[in-house]
Amino acid sequence: MKIKKTYSYALWSALYLTILSFTIGIISYFLYTKHLGISTVILAIFTLFIISFFIIQYRTEHFIYRRLKKIYEDVSILDVNDLRRDSVTTDIEKLSKRMQRFVEGKRLEIKSLTERDSFRRDFLGNVAHELKTPLFTVQGYILTLIEGAVNDKEIRTKYLERANKGVERLVAVIKDLDMIAKLENDGMKPKKVVFNILELVQNVFDLFEMKAKKRNIILKFDRIYEFPLFVKGDIEKIEQVLINLVVNSIKYGKPNGTTIVTVESYNENKFIVKTIDNGEGIKPQHLSRLFERFYRVDQSRSREQGGSGLGLSIVKHIIEAHDETILLKSTYGEGSEFSFTLEKAK
Repeated sequence: MKIKKTYSYALWSALYLTILSFTIGIISYFLYTKHLGISTVILAIFTLFIISFFIIQYRTEHFIYRRLKKIYEDVSILDVNDLRRDSVTTDIEKLSKRMQRFVEGKRLEIKSLTERDSFRRDFLGNVAHELKTPLFTVQGYILTLIEGAVNDKEIRTKYLERANKGVERLVAVIKDLDMIAKLENDGMKPKKVVFNILELVQNVFDLFEMKAKKRNIILKFDRIYEFPLFVKGDIEKIEQVLINLVVNSIKYGKPNGTTIVTVESYNENKFIVKTIDNGEGIKPQHLSRLFERFYRVDQSRSREQGGSGLGLSIVKHIIEAHDETILLKSTYGEGSEFSFTLEKAK
C-alpha cells in the first residue's frame, strides 16, 4: 500500500530526532560519568530543544514547499516560477490567504479571457451578418439585370439605385469598422485644439437640415447663446460624435418632433453637451448595452433606417479617448438624452 505523504514526513522527522537524541544522550552520559555536573545535562537538553525546533521548522517548510511545487507543476494555469521558497510558511492561515488571492487572480484572468473569446465570436458573427445582407442584396439586383432586366430602362434604373444603396451601406460598415479599429489600437489619438462648440453644433445642424425636414423634425438649440463657448478637443472627432447623435435622433425621433442641443457648465473645468429628442425612447433593459457594437434595440426597424450599427459605439470610443464621460437617460415613449463632457478652454 502507498504510504501517506504525511506519514512519510512524520517518519523521517522522528528518525532525525531519534538519532539526534541518541547522539546527545551518549555525549551527556560520558560527560556525566566524568563528573562534569548536572548543569551539563540540562544544557544538553536545552540544546536538544533548540536543535529540534529548527529541524521541525525546516522539515515543515520543506514539506509544504514540495507539496505546493507539485501542485504548481500539475496545474497548467499555475507558473512554478511564481512560487518562492521564502514565501512558504507554517502559518497555514496566511498560506491559505495567499493561495486564495492567487487563485482569485487566476480566476479573474480566465474570466476575462473567456469574455474576450465570447466577444470575439459575437463580433465576427455580427460583422459577417452586417456585410452579408447588403452583399446578397447587391448580388441579387445585379444578377437580375444580367439575366435580361437590363434591357428594361425603368427596372434597370430602379435596381441600380437599390444596388447603390447596398454598396453605400457596405461602405458605411467598413468605414465605421476601420474607425473603431484605429480607436481601439490607439492609432487615432485626439489632436486637441480650441474651438467654439456652438459653431460646430450649428454646422452639424446645417449638414442634416434636409434629412430632418423629410421627417418634419426640427433641429435647434435650447436657447439663444449670446457668447461663444470654447472647448478643447479633437474638432473632427467631436464633430463625428455630434453627427452620430443628431443622425440617431432623426432616425428614431417622432415625425413632427424636435432634436434639441444644449451646452451647459458641468463643473469648473468642463462643459456638458446634451442631445435631447422627444422620440420613441429606449426600454430600460436595452440601456446598458446600447453602446455595444452592432447592438440594435429593434433589429428590423434599425435595418430599415440604415446605418452600420456602430454609431453609438464610435461615440463612446471617441469620448473615452478624450478621457471624458458619455451619459444616457431615456424614458420609453417620451424620448432620450445623450450627453458628454468636454474640457473648457482656458
